[in-house]
Amino acid sequence: MADQLNDLDGDQIETNYHDVYESFDDMNLKPELVRGIFGYGFEQPSSIQQRAIVPVIKGRDVLAQAQSGTGKTATFSISILERIDPTIPQCQALILAPTRELAQQIRKVVITIGQYTNVTCETCIGGTAVNMRTFQEGVQIIVGTPGRVHDMIERRAIRTDHVKLFVLDEADEMLSQGFKDKIYDIFQLLPPSTQVVLLSATMPKEVLDVTTKFMRDPVRILVKKDELTLEGIRQFYVAVEEENWKLDTLTDLYDTLTVTQAVIFCNTKRKVDWLTDKLVSRDFTVSALHGDMDQSQRDVIMTEFRSGSSRVLITTDLLARGIDVQQVSLVINYDLPVNKENYIHRIGRGGRFGRKGVAINFVTSEDVKIMRDIEQFYSTQIEEMPMNIADLI
Repeated sequence: MADQLNDLDGDQIETNYHDVYESFDDMNLKPELVRGIFGYGFEQPSSIQQRAIVPVIKGRDVLAQAQSGTGKTATFSISILERIDPTIPQCQALILAPTRELAQQIRKVVITIGQYTNVTCETCIGGTAVNMRTFQEGVQIIVGTPGRVHDMIERRAIRTDHVKLFVLDEADEMLSQGFKDKIYDIFQLLPPSTQVVLLSATMPKEVLDVTTKFMRDPVRILVKKDELTLEGIRQFYVAVEEENWKLDTLTDLYDTLTVTQAVIFCNTKRKVDWLTDKLVSRDFTVSALHGDMDQSQRDVIMTEFRSGSSRVLITTDLLARGIDVQQVSLVINYDLPVNKENYIHRIGRGGRFGRKGVAINFVTSEDVKIMRDIEQFYSTQIEEMPMNIADLI
């Protein structure tokens, strides 16, 4: 029986493709790409990555229904990086996203995973000065919002003759925001042979219209919602009146942390460095990891953490996706994530693959609304932390 997703917000598709690749090594990727995937922190492909990367690489149109948090950005990033010809300095892949923030986030993922491939990637979004020359000199992957991308194609700043891949991320969001005409216009300006990859959390009529108009016999993949779950992870909050009380709260918890291995998330690289310095000056042993460190440094730190020789890791969202360390059963959000989709990336690793885990969120009075939004978004409950927290880990 085909997998189905009963989603209140839209229709569902039925999976018609059942090949599963359980490791990145099985996918026959370029060695420099595999190096970037492992460097990013991925060890095993997620459900959608196991199913969707290979058909995209084979040139099939792919329609995937998947929520945020399934690893879909890396799915199409890996597929595109495998298919780009680095010797051709022309746009070969065009990725559309509904918001500037998402476009910037996608670019970061592409660049990090593709860091050993010599492939170039830039954003094309409103509200920023676009360097026309950059595009004209040939950027191989362009990530942008529909209005701005259409404008740049019209102005001949982006040439489409070499485009072979067109990706629509969060298609339901883009179409509900009134981008339908712009998306259709862009389609008309692409070579007829362009391969289309469409990702959407729901499948309302507008999305299905796009698929019937522009996709050829697409591979359809449904990632069930229950494959990204917060089940098995107990979530707690600690009310801290003010930001500067968080440090003492953390040091009070420190003995509890080292019973197991813990990951502590902060929202900025500066905060990671600051918190690391403060804890080290109080004689606590911690490791820190963020995007400003060079790859060899990051590799050493992750190796130490995976082996258990380092017990507490402080990091940013850049690395929330893909840190899957078997022993981690405690995640602390020193800062609540700015983007609620990142919540599942952060804490979802504690209880991955049926393991139990605990997440503790430090919440100031300004954070209460964000926490309520997170609870609503994931239909979950975050309870006040009990005194016997050590017994639960």
